[in-house]
Amino acid sequence: MPARKLPQVVIIGRPNVGKSTLFNRLIGKRLALVDDQPGVTRDRRMGEAGLLGLEFEAVDTAGWEDEDDASLPGRMRVQTQVSLKGADAALFVIDSRAGLTPLDEEIGRWLREQEVPVVLVANKAEGNAGESGILESYSLGLGDPVPVSAEHGEGVADLYSALVPLIADKAEQLELEAEQAKAIAADELAARAEAAAAAGEEFELEEHDPKAPLSLAIVGRPNAGKSTLINRLLDEDRLLTGPEAGITRDSIAVDWEWDDPKTGQTRIIKLIDTAGMRKRAKVVEKLEKLSVSDGLRAVDYAEVVVLLLDATRGLEVQDLKIASRVIEEGRALMVAINKWDVADDPSALFNGIRSALEEGLSQLRGVPLFAVSAKTGKGLDTMLGAAFKLRDDWSRRVPTSALNRWFDDALGANPPPAPGGRRIKLRYITQVGTRPPRFVIFGSRLFDLPNSYERYLLNGIRKQLGFGAVPVRLSLKSPKNPYDDNQGGGGKFSGPKS
Repeated sequence: MPARKLPQVVIIGRPNVGKSTLFNRLIGKRLALVDDQPGVTRDRRMGEAGLLGLEFEAVDTAGWEDEDDASLPGRMRVQTQVSLKGADAALFVIDSRAGLTPLDEEIGRWLREQEVPVVLVANKAEGNAGESGILESYSLGLGDPVPVSAEHGEGVADLYSALVPLIADKAEQLELEAEQAKAIAADELAARAEAAAAAGEEFELEEHDPKAPLSLAIVGRPNAGKSTLINRLLDEDRLLTGPEAGITRDSIAVDWEWDDPKTGQTRIIKLIDTAGMRKRAKVVEKLEKLSVSDGLRAVDYAEVVVLLLDATRGLEVQDLKIASRVIEEGRALMVAINKWDVADDPSALFNGIRSALEEGLSQLRGVPLFAVSAKTGKGLDTMLGAAFKLRDDWSRRVPTSALNRWFDDALGANPPPAPGGRRIKLRYITQVGTRPPRFVIFGSRLFDLPNSYERYLLNGIRKQLGFGAVPVRLSLKSPKNPYDDNQGGGGKFSGPKS
């Protein structure tokens, strides 16, 4: 795992005491799903938190339940216990209105046996209703409770006072290390600029740093093996898995260092697990709707998205809908067929899925397709290497000279049509953005330009300029005055097309 930049504070407690509400309060946004029913959180979730200037990494955990380790609640508890390893402090949250329960006492006993310092947080303490519960909590032997109301933001100053002695030194140490790393990076940049000047070359900052961490989201239908695949990559049981469908609810991001076997480089990847996405008609419960919305937001912020298929079920209509959503959002898409180790007639399956993708995703041909196995690890390094290449294509800017040469050659090889004897004039092209690549063509009489010619230009950009299977946006713009026939008689905006 990459070195942590902030001290880590884990939030622990039984179900429905307000852990996720407190987590959201600390990080300043509604990142964790919150609902009245208990057991909403299942995997631990991390976020950068701030408390009156004190910065740390907050970790939300599943509600602690006294169940067999093999059951789903038991596996959730084990995940919570593992989360405390390496943490700098823990916030033990109780419901002051409900008072102490036997489960609170069990958690308290376990925490007293750990080496991590604990702050006892008495949540839901607004008004006077929580006073008896606060007094009861002294019996836990974890020091003075800190009364707070996570929902209303009360008690923040007291929580700050309790946390500062535990993590302030660690925060200062990590901040110093971060400043040293920035200084080293600045020195390296200055050295590159100096070397370019000595060689008589122009030095420009790269718009895209190919060494930057890759944000990689894994999406798909329930039970496709998304969490299992991420656990395989991490080589640890970081995410909750099991035979039950729909275990994952929140979108969980995990930073990970991957050693590329081809180059020997160590690359940082932010792996994002998402909830399974069923057909919209089947999603009726509020919590599942929130989970799917959370997964879609994760897609919006990812760079590359892996659509994971189940080899035992093949490609279904819902998979194509998910893929289309990814493309519409302008993310770089790749498809992986999981459970390849148990696939029947693998060759026919692979070719069949390839053909179905070409037919079902006509807006983007040639989406990368991989056969993988989360169980054995087959194909995962190949998939990750291709993900970095796809991100590079998605982030690339074409030099102006190369773009103009391609444009002139494309027009010369296949001139625009001349409906009614009046030729459509395409004057020039420019790239206006990346991630995804976006191009604008300026000209006149663009309302008359057939869609087939736009596809011709779009396909040329992909094939001849090396963008391959990344979504490309192409827009057409006319002169400012659309009513002046002398300027070209109108305008057309055809984007975004991909």
